[in-house]
Amino acid sequence: MEKTRIIIDCDPGIDDAIALLAAFVSPELDILAITTVCGNQPVETTSRNALKICELGARADIPVHAGSHRPLMRAPIRGQFHGETGLGSCVLPEPAKKIEPQRAVEFLIDRLLRAGNERQPITICALGPLTNIAMALRIEPEIARGIERIVMMGGAYREPGNRSMTSEFNVLSDPHAAHIVFSSEVPIVALPLDATHQVILTPAHVKQFEAVSGRISQAVSQLMASWDRNQVERYGSRGGPLHDPLVIGWLIAPHLFETRRVRVFIEYQSELCMGQTIADWFDKSGLNPNTAIVTKVDAAAVIEVFLDRFSRYQDTVMQ
Repeated sequence: MEKTRIIIDCDPGIDDAIALLAAFVSPELDILAITTVCGNQPVETTSRNALKICELGARADIPVHAGSHRPLMRAPIRGQFHGETGLGSCVLPEPAKKIEPQRAVEFLIDRLLRAGNERQPITICALGPLTNIAMALRIEPEIARGIERIVMMGGAYREPGNRSMTSEFNVLSDPHAAHIVFSSEVPIVALPLDATHQVILTPAHVKQFEAVSGRISQAVSQLMASWDRNQVERYGSRGGPLHDPLVIGWLIAPHLFETRRVRVFIEYQSELCMGQTIADWFDKSGLNPNTAIVTKVDAAAVIEVFLDRFSRYQDTVMQ
């Protein structure tokens, strides 16, 4: 099997944690590194959480590089549903593993330049604000040759925003970074709220995951139970949208997702609509498409894919 070489850029975060744990046991993926960013929590916390999740998943072999402390031009905002630590009610021991000495942006530039020179481009999985990726692109535009695609969770098109009336949290957290990335001509696959709100992790699902997750079942149950938004009027049931894990789901089972290629623009000037993602659905701009937006998800099949992945922890042991 030819593996997809990926770097996961994230801000753990409950749903980031679920995504990472799924990726760790997916043989289709070769995880080269994890880079962290200011988002759901300050970067010191997101970096520590990434280390903890690596140890929980017995993947201390994956290097973790700490990234940007703040958005490019705006004050940080924080996630609202992740608790004080970013991991909800889940308490994990302090990790033995340490952060790599090289900062995330420097690592991205070095690694992606090498990938471009070797003609072995890498897929970037963006689970948080796009600050690290935007900074790397601005400092060294040549890294674009080393990026196969960016698969990102972010944006809201026909669905209302989840942090403002118009905008999704990851894009609103750093709209200027999002503008840079979407203007780069790097191929993008976007999993917006329009897609993630189709896959709700219900309390019944949580019980299923707890039953199959082997040695990490207690942590998984705590993480997922903390994700219940109790907003039936918005989601149609108890539970919460499976945001960031859908990036991993798309990578390992793309046939379960439908996409539409369009040009995407980012609002980064208007305070009323700051961070809004605008899709040119009907070619009004005359510009070439730059993004494949996921529009439809086979939710039941995706849940089964993740249940299969988490069941693999029944056979894993701590390193």
